[in-house]
Amino acid sequence: MRAAKISPLDRVEHGRRLHRDIGSFRCDPLGYVMYGFPWGRAGTVLADDEGPEDWQRDVLEQLGAGLDTSEALKLAVASGHGIGKSALVAWIILWAMSTVRDTRGVVTANTEGQLRTKTWPELAKWYALCLNRDWFTYTATALHSAIPGHERTWRVDAITWSENNTEAIAGLHNKGKRAFALFDEASAIPEPIWDTIEGALTDANTDLFWAAFGNPTRTTGRFRECFAGGRFAHRWQARQIDSRQVTMTNKTQIESWVKDHGEDSDFVRVRVRGVFPRSGSLTFIDSERLESAVRRPLVCDGDAPLVMGVDIARHGEDQSVIRFRRGLDARSVPPPVKFRLPDLMQVASRVMEQVSLHKPDAVFVDGTGIGWGVHDRLRQLGCPRLVGVDFAGRADRRDLGDAGARYANKRAEMWGLMKEWCRQGCLPDDPELLAELGAIEYGYDAADAIVLERKDDMRRRGLASPDDADALALTFARPVYRPDPVEERRYEERLQQLKRRVV
Repeated sequence: MRAAKISPLDRVEHGRRLHRDIGSFRCDPLGYVMYGFPWGRAGTVLADDEGPEDWQRDVLEQLGAGLDTSEALKLAVASGHGIGKSALVAWIILWAMSTVRDTRGVVTANTEGQLRTKTWPELAKWYALCLNRDWFTYTATALHSAIPGHERTWRVDAITWSENNTEAIAGLHNKGKRAFALFDEASAIPEPIWDTIEGALTDANTDLFWAAFGNPTRTTGRFRECFAGGRFAHRWQARQIDSRQVTMTNKTQIESWVKDHGEDSDFVRVRVRGVFPRSGSLTFIDSERLESAVRRPLVCDGDAPLVMGVDIARHGEDQSVIRFRRGLDARSVPPPVKFRLPDLMQVASRVMEQVSLHKPDAVFVDGTGIGWGVHDRLRQLGCPRLVGVDFAGRADRRDLGDAGARYANKRAEMWGLMKEWCRQGCLPDDPELLAELGAIEYGYDAADAIVLERKDDMRRRGLASPDDADALALTFARPVYRPDPVEERRYEERLQQLKRRVV
């Protein structure tokens, strides 16, 4: 039996009714979300969902009730992981764009990776599900009106921020209509970007709102200052969400974190409770662990392999560093060698000097960028047991680490193994090395894997590149086994016998 055809008049009436219904949700974001998506409808991805989580409903209601054309409504949400922040951002975008004609908005995040691989794809998912998706056109960097002539006046843009080019996110003025800004993973967005948005959302008689979402990874910065005790707390409506209060989160994994780290540890405070850390920043290796590794009685393991790590400098103020480790001992091994040489051939020669002097069982060289030039020269010079390591390469052990942590790349993995080693290993009382080990911060990528702070970001915080610490981390690049001379002789003898048989 054929389905009844919809007449042109019925289609027009349906369109008018849709515009009328959606227009009624101008100050009711939750109403739009419940109306605009197929919650509980068989055959859709929302067949088993009844609607937003309780915390999402609360934020949507708070947004609708607080809209005021005299000044911008400001909402801040700090939370643990996996609670559905990006979905809420997508709903807010679609509601804001659908209920006021010629709305303008910008969306940014802590990194381009977060914006391009998580925030914006989440919008694509919900855009495809929304009842009025035909009103808009979705692209890789924008959502804009499908009405000819309104592409530039009715749109929201995904913009990667730059401290040196804040003008890129400044064009929000939209007098008499609606303008909004959304920050995803707001903790790491620097102050100039906040100041730019502050100045843009000032039009009178305009629907204005600004919402900032993120994990509370830092005790300083504008995101922290939106909450109780911060200098801007009186201007923001702020809330903190515990991941355990959200139905979609993995309660078994969370319980493992709490058991491993403790309820009041910075790890649990940030990743689970949505509470800002006690320390000045979310450092990857805590000071207590480092101090214990320095105070610990020396563990000399003469049978363990001697491993050499070489970090190659990339800028004039940085230095190339050679570090050694033997098993649990990074204290009584050969001392570090540090130098600033612009010529890569000279760097390779200096490395070969140390290889010839100490005869390490493995030589791990930082092969990122210009480091491959040093690696290739060392291979030409016949450096034994040489291995090039790409810091940005894939982690080999993605499921190892404290509390089952996953690592986003090789550098994060090496630092993770070094962090675990510090529970039993022995570090030298070297102020420079300890400062670098304790300075680096970490966060999580779109796949919820650990990613370390970049060297350029550390420089912006006024810190030196952690060349010394990276050199030590390189000694954890691969498992190393010390050759057995007896077995090697047997192998050579057996090889010679086979050759004689062939002849």
